[in-house]
Amino acid sequence: QVHLVESGGGLVQPGGSLRLSCETSGKVFTLYQMAWHRQAPGKQRELVAIITSGGHTTYPDSVKGRFTISRDNAKNTVDLQMDSLKPEDTAVYYCNVRDFDGPPGTEYWGEGTLVTVSS
Repeated sequence: QVHLVESGGGLVQPGGSLRLSCETSGKVFTLYQMAWHRQAPGKQRELVAIITSGGHTTYPDSVKGRFTISRDNAKNTVDLQMDSLKPEDTAVYYCNVRDFDGPPGTEYWGEGTLVTVSS
């Protein structure tokens, strides 16, 4: 019943920008954490950004200063602004929600959107 749908992926030149969006539906979340993860071919899925219910954000060094996560609780969306993109940013990007209103460990994933950084 809970669905997360990502959008905004595509092909972009190195140094360019892209904005991803994730829309949630199927449940009204009142206390939840939202995040973006990515997975490149041959690599494990890795965390890209986290934003808590209180608005606190966390980024790994690989994207810090280039990526910005934001959320709009009224619209049930979470965005990822990606600037100064590098070829190594190429991956499938996934939206994730951790629901603290339900049983411990409850989380949901989108199906992913492909980002390709290439000239």
